[in-house]
Amino acid sequence: MSHDRFRVFSLVAAALTMVAGLALRGYGYSIGLTFPVVKYGGSVLWGSMVYFLTLALLPHARRSTTLLAASMFSVAVELFRLVHVDALDAFRLTTAGALLLGRVFSAWNIVAYLVGIALACAVSALFPARSCRKSVSS
Repeated sequence: MSHDRFRVFSLVAAALTMVAGLALRGYGYSIGLTFPVVKYGGSVLWGSMVYFLTLALLPHARRSTTLLAASMFSVAVELFRLVHVDALDAFRLTTAGALLLGRVFSAWNIVAYLVGIALACAVSALFPARSCRKSVSS
């Protein structure tokens, strides 16, 4: 599979993951899901989305590089929540700000992001598109 087709696969996977995350956060409680499922399920899906977007940005990269880049970005975003500036805090109170940056730091979010990244890596390895990428062992 060409790198362009692989990039499209990755972007479609990211978009589907984003829709699933928004649906979970938007409708999870109304269908009876508990707080931990909605909260951390959304964070797992966010981590998965980051992994798929990283795949799209780095189609030639080894799996280990993609995992590391997605993990570092996710941890950095969570640590960025510890930075408080009036304009930034005001943005975090908006829907877009909450979705993009989050509001409150939580080490558990980092765990959920890393779980999502690992799951997305496992899922992407199941598809033929993965064959165009170098694995850790090559």
